[in-house]
Amino acid sequence: MSVHFRREVDRLKKRVLSLSALVEQQVRLAVRALIEGSTLRAREVIDGDPQIDRTEVEVEEDCLKILALHQPVAVDLRFVVAVLKINNDLERIGDLAVNIAKKANPFVAQWLGQIPFDLGAMSQDVQKMLHDALDALVNLDTVLATDVCARDDAIDEMKHHMRELIEEAIKRQPQRASALLNILAASRGLERIADLTTNIAEDVIYMVEGRIIRHQNGRDADRLVASRGG
Repeated sequence: MSVHFRREVDRLKKRVLSLSALVEQQVRLAVRALIEGSTLRAREVIDGDPQIDRTEVEVEEDCLKILALHQPVAVDLRFVVAVLKINNDLERIGDLAVNIAKKANPFVAQWLGQIPFDLGAMSQDVQKMLHDALDALVNLDTVLATDVCARDDAIDEMKHHMRELIEEAIKRQPQRASALLNILAASRGLERIADLTTNIAEDVIYMVEGRIIRHQNGRDADRLVASRGG
């Protein structure tokens, strides 16, 4: 491929890595806003979302331009296709961070310390997954990407346990239902971020090795059973 093509690919890499950093920061701020009950931090997350949207559009435009003008093949084609998918997942993670931030208020923060399950631990695990998936992207590290995929089931179990605890807490003190439901919604958002993070890790493996593994880790089968009430 031409020098011009390589320059465009390098620019695309820089943009998607910049988007990755923005999204990771948004998730970190959203979790802090929730746990601290800080509406100020929540506003930071909400105000930061348009930049993520703009960057996501720029990355997509770059990908489509490369596909149209250079018609890459083999490894280069896999790279552009994977970036298109990762770009979309990063933007969706940014939206979920905004949703979590919107749940932040002092009453929710007060109740976080009273639930016998640590949402902070769940959020730390999800943030570590995201950080490692993005590291795998930067370093094209399929070993780390595979490890990220393996952690998704544990997050699902944590979310399920959180739901059970919150349902019991609502029965005991229904007057606190609104705050508790906000916490439940936040745990669902974190679980969804973990799912999208796993998608990113899977796309890193596809990018490097050309293997599609999304049907090999049991997640799709488990979700199908759950959707049917199994």
